[in-house]
Formats: sequence, C-alpha cells, structure tokens
Amino acid sequence: MTVLRTAGTLALTGALGGVLAAALAAPVVSGGGLAAKNVADTFVQLPAAPREEPLAQVTRLLDRDGRPFAQFYEANRTAVPLASVSPVMRKAIVAIEDARFYEHGGLDVRGTLRALLTNTQAGGIRQGGSSLTQQLVKNILVESARTDEERDRARAPNLARKITELRLAMALERKYRKDEILERYLNIAYFGAGAYGVEAAARRFFSTSAAQLTLTQAATLAGAVRMPYSTDPSLGAAHRTRLRARRDLVLDRMAGLKIITQQEAAAAKSAPLGIMLRPEPGGCEQSDYPFYCLYVQRELLSNPVFGNTPSIRRARMARGGLTIRTSLDPTAQRAAERAIRRHVHPQDTEVAAEAMVEPGTGRIRAMAASKRFGRNPGNRKNGSRTTFNLVADVAHGGGQGFQAGSTFKVFTLATALRQGWRFGDGFQTPGALVPAAGYRNCEGRPVNDPGTRVLNASGEGEGGPHSIETGTWKSVNIFYMMLERKVGLCNVVKTAKALGIARADGTPLREVPTFTLGINEMDPVTVAAAFAAFAARGTYCRPLAIVEIVGRDGQRTHVPPSCEQGIERPVADAVNHVLERVFDKGTMKGQGIGRPAAGKTGTNNGYTSAWFAGYTPQLAAAVSVGDIRGSYRYPLRDVQIGDEYYGAVQGASLPGPIWVESMGPALRAVEPRRFHPPDMSRFGGGNTPGLKEALAEEEKRKKRPGDRAFRRHRRLFQWLLGQTPGVPSLEWPPREPLDGWGRRPWPRRHRH
Repeated sequence: MTVLRTAGTLALTGALGGVLAAALAAPVVSGGGLAAKNVADTFVQLPAAPREEPLAQVTRLLDRDGRPFAQFYEANRTAVPLASVSPVMRKAIVAIEDARFYEHGGLDVRGTLRALLTNTQAGGIRQGGSSLTQQLVKNILVESARTDEERDRARAPNLARKITELRLAMALERKYRKDEILERYLNIAYFGAGAYGVEAAARRFFSTSAAQLTLTQAATLAGAVRMPYSTDPSLGAAHRTRLRARRDLVLDRMAGLKIITQQEAAAAKSAPLGIMLRPEPGGCEQSDYPFYCLYVQRELLSNPVFGNTPSIRRARMARGGLTIRTSLDPTAQRAAERAIRRHVHPQDTEVAAEAMVEPGTGRIRAMAASKRFGRNPGNRKNGSRTTFNLVADVAHGGGQGFQAGSTFKVFTLATALRQGWRFGDGFQTPGALVPAAGYRNCEGRPVNDPGTRVLNASGEGEGGPHSIETGTWKSVNIFYMMLERKVGLCNVVKTAKALGIARADGTPLREVPTFTLGINEMDPVTVAAAFAAFAARGTYCRPLAIVEIVGRDGQRTHVPPSCEQGIERPVADAVNHVLERVFDKGTMKGQGIGRPAAGKTGTNNGYTSAWFAGYTPQLAAAVSVGDIRGSYRYPLRDVQIGDEYYGAVQGASLPGPIWVESMGPALRAVEPRRFHPPDMSRFGGGNTPGLKEALAEEEKRKKRPGDRAFRRHRRLFQWLLGQTPGVPSLEWPPREPLDGWGRRPWPRRHRH
C-alpha cells in the first residue's frame, strides 16, 4: 500500500501543498493566510478516509428466462471490477487525468506544477490539476452528501475545500491500493448522457461493455469525464464536435506518453466517433411489459419485507443495484397481449385486461391490457394510454375494478359441495325471486332486500328444475340466489375469502344477497389466483411476481410461494368436474382450447362489465372487459369494440374468446393434463325432481326450429307487443349493488 515514496516526498508535499492549493483554487487567499508550519501539519496529520456510501446502481427486473424487461435507477450505473474494464480504457483514463497516478501518493507535486504551467500558457484547461485520487474524493463527497448543503460544500471552489480534498486523497492512498482507487473512480465518475460509471457509459455511448472497449471508444470516454455536460453526445452536433476534440486530445496524450504509437493515434483520430446511443429506459412507462413492471414496483414499495419504511424501500429500489427475477413468462405474456389486441383497440374506451397465474405457486405469468401504459397527450383522461394498472388492484396501481358477475357463482357451488350436496342435486326454481328473507351477513345481521326482484338472465328460461350442474352450466341467477340462501350467505363469503377474494379497492366485501351474482368489484389478478386454487385442488396461493432478489453483493434471497389449503381437495375436484362441462354444455359451448379446461363466464346487470375466468391444471387466467370511463354510465350495449359491433357484451362473447385465444398459445409447449377425477362415492347420486323430464322436453324443443327461435326471443316479442314493461336485464333488475344493509346508497352517476 503506497502512501508517499519517501519521507522527503512527504516533507516536500507538506511544504508545497499550501502554495499549490492556493495557486489552483479561487479565490486566492492572501493577508491572513495559513502559516507554513500549519500547512505542513495539515498534510502530515491526516484524517480518516472519507465515508463511502454504496453507489447508486440500476435495479433490473428479469423475466423467468433471465431476460431484462424493466429497470429503475436514481443513477444509471452498474459497478464492475477493474478486471472487467478493458486495459486500454484504464490506460486512457490515467493518461488524461493523472499520468503519474501509479507514482505519487495522492498529491502529484510535479504533475500539478506542470498542469498549472500548461494551462496558463494555453489560456484554458488542457491538463487537470487534481490527481485521480483527488477527483475520486470529490465524487465520494458528492455521492455521499445527504443534503444540498453538503453537496454544495463538496463542489465549492475555495481553498478550504481544496485542502480538505488533498488531505482526504492522501488518506485514501493509505487505505487502498492503486488499482482499488482506479476501480472506484471508474465506477463513480459521470461520463455524460445520463451514464454513471464506465460500464453504463460503454453501453450508453457504444452499445458495448467496458470489457470490450476499443482504443477509439476508450479515448472518447476518457475525454468525456472532464467535461461530461458540454460533450454529451445525446445533446446534438456541437456537443459531439467537442467530444471528438476531447477524444483526440486523449489520443495525443497517450502517444506522448508512449502508451500507443503516433501511427495508432493518427489512425484512431481519423476514425469517426462511432456513437451508437443505446436507450437506457427507466421506470415502467418505458418497460416492454409496463403493467407487470408496475405490479412489481408497487410490491417493492409497499411490502415491509423489502424495508421497514416506504422511504427505505424506495431508496433500495432506486439505488440498490438489485437484480429482481420475476415469474413473468414472455410466451404467456405475448399470447395475452396478442389476443387482447385482436379484439380491443387501445383507443377504445372499453378496456380488456388479463392476468395469468400458475396454480400451486401463485406465480403471475402474464399481465396484459388493451391500453398502453402512460399519460395521454395533454394529460387527457381518455386516449390510448392509461396510468392505471388495469390488471391489478388499487394497492398495485390499479383502479376500482369491475363487478365480477357470475364468476362468483363458483364460490357458492364449492360451498354447497362442501356441505354435502351431490351431483344431480337441485330444486325447482321460479321465474323471479324477491330476496325478502333468509340472508344474513357474517355479523349475523339480516341483509334481505324485499324491494328487489331478481330475474334469470336472457336464455335461462322462466323457471323450472335445475341441478347444481345445469344451474352452473346455464348460469341461472335464481337457482344460485336460492342455493346461496340454502347454504348460507356467510358461508359463501367465507369460501370466497379462503380463496383470496378481496375487493379491488381494498374495502370490505359487500355481503348482500346478490353476492353470488358478483356485485363486488374485482381485478383480474385476484380472480385468476382464486380460480387457480381450484386447479391446484383447493390450494390457494397469494399472487406472486417476485421470485428472487440478488443484491449488489451477489447475495440471493429466494421468495417462496405463500400457500394454504383454501378448500378440501375432493371439493375442488368436484368443482372442476362441474366447470369442465361449461365448454360443451354451458355458456362457453363451442369454444375450447383442445385440452382439459374448466371455467365460468360472468356478465353483469345491465351489461356493465363482462368476465371469463378459467383454468387448466397448469395455468389459470381471468379476463375482464368494461368501459374505463365508468361501467354504470357506459354499459357494454350497442358498442363497437375493436373491429366488431356488439349489441351487448357477455362473458362468452368477448372475454371468453380472448381467454381461448391466449391460453392456447400460452400452453403450446406444455403437455396437457387431466383434472383429478371427483370422488363419486361422496358426490355422485344426487337427484332433482322433474329435471329429467324437463331436459327431455328441452331436447324436443331443440328439434323444432321455429319454436326454438320464438322462445329465444319471447321476451323481446312480449315487450314489442306491450305485454311487459321492458326487456329484462341480463343478471337482475337493480341498477346499483346493495350495501351491507340491503340498500342502494350510491347514485348511478357516481358509480365506476
């Protein structure tokens, strides 16, 4: 470890330090200046080396295959060891900044005098007066400053700051070897164009790495350090001209020091700058997958696992130099984006969003939306962009979500099967239902609504016998309202909560009679994770985006899945058995992905929103569609979305096809698997009086085309003839969801 070569050098440094400092600093101190003895003592009795805070570095997000898709940084920097910097770069920076770096001990007396004379003769700065170690000290003080005042002191052009810098430089020389000092300098220095450190500069300026820098490139970067703002190549031709002049100066200096030959210098000087500026986007708006990026960012900022306070978590994300491996599957992500893009355009006010979640782990494989992420021109509310994470809840940057509709019927189905209902069990249903009695929330309080009359949705008929299968396949509202009353509203709510169901806005679930019809606003990530639990035979896993965090020191922290058994395995198997037939006997008949799959459509009152949630044993996904301006003010009726016109958007007419077209490609390389068969000794053998005869009669009607057409449009014909007050809505008549007391407290115009 070299400090000063000899005691004589130390004495000389002490004697000349004050003179040199005064000559190089401004303003010059005169009159009551430092006494010679005090100057000598100042440079012999050295302080401790300056405090070094960890350098701000880039935090990068990687997909499951290890490819980066987003990054956050306060300073675009990636620290590298000296061995990862090309030898010619090391020589170039030493040549121009401190040619005698390996010979002096922090204060280069001879070099400083020469620089003073050269600069005086040239009438400008041709050589630096500070040693490379002094420059490192200045950068450390600026980087470590906690306040603007400390930062200003580190840059102040006065004698006191210069002397402090000299003393700390000598202290650093005692602490570190020369190569360690050079490594620190190369990583801390600002090169311009937003690049801190030689690695970021190599990538930013030349789209290469520090290890691969050529002579011409190294000379360019070495020349940029002294004047990074006036030579910033991203700012135009004049700046590039100055940068080229600085490059040529470095090459001349290297030739003068015989590091390279005059011929090599001439050849390099004749070459163009060769700038190939590589964008270094920061933040989610510039990410390839912005909605996934935003989810990870919010997770980092809100989860105490990543720091005790929000400020600590924010600083760690912006400065920490972390490598965060996520569960993002680029194949699934692209499949979801393509499917949405085929059906919904970014400029549409109607928006589609899809989340894909892996059963058994909760790992989020994809998050896609029809709009681009970011602000619209002029900060307009409506346009092709949005700042809301349409796929997630409010806690992860999302909005209020959309009512989940009949997808919630699965929680009533699971509750009934858990309580002993069997396949085939059912009951007679009327054509309308008033929930005037029998509904209590989980506080035991009645939440009946005698003022509401619930009707079946279009195509479900006017009543009759239904089993838990036919009631599910046809998504019969009245059957499920009655089933919910039989098994207990609170029990259904508990089942939903056990499978991770929570409102998108973070408020308590609304426990009202129409809970089973999906009056709670949800987000696709939450719904997909809940349905993934059925695929995982009842194991619910909290949605997980971050798989592993690698610190700047290389230490790895694995983030394991957080799972628990939400419902019994046999119950989940039974649910899967029922939901599989939705694709060949139910609302999704004729739509499938060519492998075992299960799912449930969801369409809301007045067509305010539409959903499809489905799954295979290996992947679950949920798709939502609604108007971003407000689902109640702008229902999905008589709308053109993408290139298609819709009289009314239902779960099977738009979300369903998006699900089908995304899941097929997402699972193309995954071997198909069947669901675990249900325990027929527990769930088989049910009976619904009159159902067999009703189904036989229905089959007869299907063979009479004219009669089938009349029945399909019977309600419309009745309305046209004035026999009914209006065409019934799809799910149930109330335009607003009920609160916990069975009331409708929100005016229609205020609902989103």
